[in-house]
Amino acid sequence: MKPVFLAGAALLLGAAPALADTLVDNVDGVTLDASNAVDHFTGLVIGNDGRIVKVLHRGDPRPPKVDYKIDGKGRYLMPGLIDSHAHVMGVGFAALSLDLNAARSLGEALDMIGAYARAHPNLPWILGRGWNQELWPEKRFPTAAELDAVVPDRPVWLERVDGHAGWANSKAIELAAITAATKDPAGGKIERVAASGKPAGVFVDNASALIDKAVPAPRPEDRDLAFATAQDELLRRGVTAAADMGTTIEDWQTYRRAGDNGTLRIRIMAYGHGIEDTVLIGGPGPTPWLYEDRLRLNGVKLYADGALGSRGASLKAPYADAPGTKGLRITSDTALKNMMSRAALDHFQVAVHAIGDEGNAAVLAAIEDLAPTYGGDRRWRIEHAQIVDPADIARFGRNGIIASMQPVHQTSDRLMAEARLGPDRLAGAYAWHSMEAAGARLAFGSDAPVELPDPFAGLAAAITRQGPDSEPLGGWQPQERVTREEALAAYTAGGAYAGFAEGRFGRLVAGERADFLLVDRDPMLEGPSSLRQTQVLQAWVNGRLAWEAERN
Repeated sequence: MKPVFLAGAALLLGAAPALADTLVDNVDGVTLDASNAVDHFTGLVIGNDGRIVKVLHRGDPRPPKVDYKIDGKGRYLMPGLIDSHAHVMGVGFAALSLDLNAARSLGEALDMIGAYARAHPNLPWILGRGWNQELWPEKRFPTAAELDAVVPDRPVWLERVDGHAGWANSKAIELAAITAATKDPAGGKIERVAASGKPAGVFVDNASALIDKAVPAPRPEDRDLAFATAQDELLRRGVTAAADMGTTIEDWQTYRRAGDNGTLRIRIMAYGHGIEDTVLIGGPGPTPWLYEDRLRLNGVKLYADGALGSRGASLKAPYADAPGTKGLRITSDTALKNMMSRAALDHFQVAVHAIGDEGNAAVLAAIEDLAPTYGGDRRWRIEHAQIVDPADIARFGRNGIIASMQPVHQTSDRLMAEARLGPDRLAGAYAWHSMEAAGARLAFGSDAPVELPDPFAGLAAAITRQGPDSEPLGGWQPQERVTREEALAAYTAGGAYAGFAEGRFGRLVAGERADFLLVDRDPMLEGPSSLRQTQVLQAWVNGRLAWEAERN
């Protein structure tokens, strides 16, 4: 790929002083107006505070004098994209550890683990993520004994692709002091050897914490490296802002260090990892916007249930492929309502993970109970909302609920969802169009590192309901497609609104922050396959060049 060269861009890099007026001209620009209609433009005037002063259209006079004039050479310019559900530090740590996403069988996974262990003989723990038994011919959870065969000498701990289960070897289980006598924690399950009751190797949802507590904590310098890596990964894919779901106090300190030393290049809307971390970070309420609107603690991230892949999503009826279970409630109704009330009392925005239809119904009921007490503009968020009883969809239109959804989950999970639910329970699955029609506000994201933080793949999935293989023909549950404009809005203005950032960033209009991308094709005209292949040439945040593709 040959990236665009913008004369004078180097002046805007690094720790340069505050910008003077800048003209970005000769671009084929696109944004959405307040009604989500497409607005084409050819230039931007950016003030010394990083905000847009004026959007220039064809024929508009250019300012006679600016400090920097940048020729876009006719390239395509679009708003910076917002990932409304990501785990930012997880993106960085995943890139720096063992990645099992490519494994298509248990044998392949074991070969990758063994090779990684041999290549890193000095690592005290082998850590990684990305395995997915649903992609393997075996279609079953792996075991500690199978891990022991390839790494017998060191503890191994590997997160499932969805982050809702983990796979440990015997060394890790021993270090965590887990035995047959260890009880399943509330909201979690230890998979066990049938004959003895000993841990079999996989720990689901809250049971994962039993192993996590034995894993050495990363050092601050490890966190700083992971965050720098995550920023590069997000920016190169066109993500200039992200809602960080489950921010710990250590994560927050990492972001603050980056803000203090001038290396915070993306915008982060943070949601604390439960009540304790949220209060540690924010104290009596959400923080102010910091570092030129680059960082704010908005609220708290809570959990209703688990994930579909590990059969932890809480369903109203048993799983079609496991009639003995309806999944797991990570948080009971009473505890969930108490935590939501505690957060709302201090005006923290509440974001609740809910995947199964029972889990979603529980969160909806809690919001309906709490909304009259905690009035005002709360913007209650339901994260994922993957499997919803069609009878409950209308409830998303009440009380200003944000449906924070991830389009690529639908294309990745399609076959698994069919197996888990059966054909008669799919009408409310990944129901983007129905949610919006009911009055919910859509905010799209990736759940990275569960999926790649690739908004162009998400845009293509949202408008087609098809995977990268163009399957299934005509789209899966095609009535739930959204228009290209609606999809772009959910990745821009909708994401900003979901994080109380409207008017600050999310649209290319006068007064908002100049966050934009230069890309190699028109995002409003390309077919789905081509849209997925979009290459980001440059990413600009606050009117400054934040990332650029390497020149060949």
